[in-house]
Parts: sequence; structure tokens; C-alpha cells
Amino acid sequence: MLHRFSVLVACSTLLLVVAGALVTSNDAGLSVPDWPLSYGQLMPKMEGGIFWEHGHRMVATTVGFLTLILAVWIARVETRPWLRILGWSALGAVVAQGLLGGITVLLLQPKPVSIGHACLAELFFSTTVAIAWFTSPAWRRGGPNVEDPGLHRLALAAPVSVFIQLALGAAARHKALGALAHIAWAPVTTGMVLWLVTRILMRHSGHGQLRTPALALVTITFAQVFLGIAAYMSRIATVDAPQPMKVMVVFTSAHVALGAMTLACSILTGIQVFRYAGRVSACPTIPEALPANS
Repeated sequence: MLHRFSVLVACSTLLLVVAGALVTSNDAGLSVPDWPLSYGQLMPKMEGGIFWEHGHRMVATTVGFLTLILAVWIARVETRPWLRILGWSALGAVVAQGLLGGITVLLLQPKPVSIGHACLAELFFSTTVAIAWFTSPAWRRGGPNVEDPGLHRLALAAPVSVFIQLALGAAARHKALGALAHIAWAPVTTGMVLWLVTRILMRHSGHGQLRTPALALVTITFAQVFLGIAAYMSRIATVDAPQPMKVMVVFTSAHVALGAMTLACSILTGIQVFRYAGRVSACPTIPEALPANS
């Protein structure tokens, strides 16, 4: 049950990422000028930009309550101390995310705060995905170890590169930077992902616990590249439109959502590498699975 609920939280968090992307893509960031209420009400009239902004707040509130339940549930039934810490960390992240969102509104969208709000959303989603994985039967079953300690560096470099790419994208969306930096870093990120995946598939193709997340990662990454091109081209094609066009909103929001999935998948791949590839004393390790009442 705990695993199923954690999957629900992860899926709800992805919906929250999409809701946030829709706010930015529809230029609805300041459609509601107050916080935590909306025009002094719990439920304002849902029209125009208010629909996107207040809808985002409603989804965020729901995810916050679900995360609170998840953290308490983990604390009550889990025997793994590090997982209990991760559960409380997820709760802290969603609270911080809400506060950053409020500050963004009250201070009229300062760029550093808005970018931090976007980046924390991606990290929070990855945290919920990791919790869902750690509570899964597949994690508890485990698998054989392999000798490849050098793989750890790639397993760290790939998600770091992906996160930098997401941060540059957030900076571009909030007009702190142009799109050039985001576009220029994309080949670096893609190259790091390909390097990691290629090494796993060439050396450990028979190891399902490493192969499966690697294949998922490369598939999502290539889909993300094409979505990025579509989002950029749709923005150029509709630049003179009096309001955001649906084609641009859809491609851009999907690009943001898939970016969050790319980061989460790169982190899961890294977790599997640190668990199953040869241990190195200088590197942190993921503890072995322990029985849990879930």
C-alpha cells in the first residue's frame, strides 16, 4: 500500500510540474496578485489567467497534503532510517516550494526566486520518484553486483548535467537569460546521457536492474530533444501573436514535464549504478534493501 501511495504522490507531483509550466506558458504568473488567498478568496471565479494560476495553487495544496501523509506513513512503518529522512525531506521540499511560490507572487516575480521555484519543483519530483522506487517490490528483491567502479562518475555527471540544463531552461522561460545558453548546453547533456547509457548497455546489457533504467533514460532524453525543438519552433512561429497560442503552450509545457522525467530517470539510473556497480570507498552508497512493512 505504501508503494502504491508513493506512486500516486509522484504522479500528482508531475501534474503539479505541468500546472506550473502552464502558468508560465500562458503568461498567467501574476493573474492573482495576492497570496495565500486569491483575490481574498479561497475560490475566486476561474476565468482567464486566474484559471491557470489558482488551478496551480489548488494542485500544489493537494500535493502538499499528500506529501504530508506520505512522510508520516513512512515514519510510522519504515525500518530504514535513510528512507524516513527522505520522506521528511520531501515534505520540507514541498513546503519550501509553496513559500517560494508565495514570495514569487508577493514580490512580483523576482527572477532568482522564480527560477529557484522552478528548479525546486524538478528536484521535488525526483525525490517522490525515488521514494516510489525505494518502496517498490523490485527494490527489495535486489540483484547481483557487477565490477565497474568507474561508472559512478558518469552516474553522477549525467543528472548534474540534466539539472543544469533544466535550470538554464527555467532561466530562459523567466527571461533571466536568452534561450541560447539552454540550447548550447543541450548537446552536453545529451552527450553525458549517451555516454552513461552506452557504457551500461555495452558492459552490463545482461543486468536488468541497470539496463532497464538506462533504456528508459535514453528514450526519454531523445523525446525531450525533439520536444525542445518543437517548443522552440512553435515559440518562434507564434512570436507575434497577441496572446500565447495553444500549440506553443502545449509543446512548452510538455517539454518542461519531460525535462522533470529526464532528471528523475537519470537519478534513478545513478541510484542503480551506486547500488550494483563495484563499490568505491570514497563514494556514497545506497544502502541495501531491508524488509519494510508497506
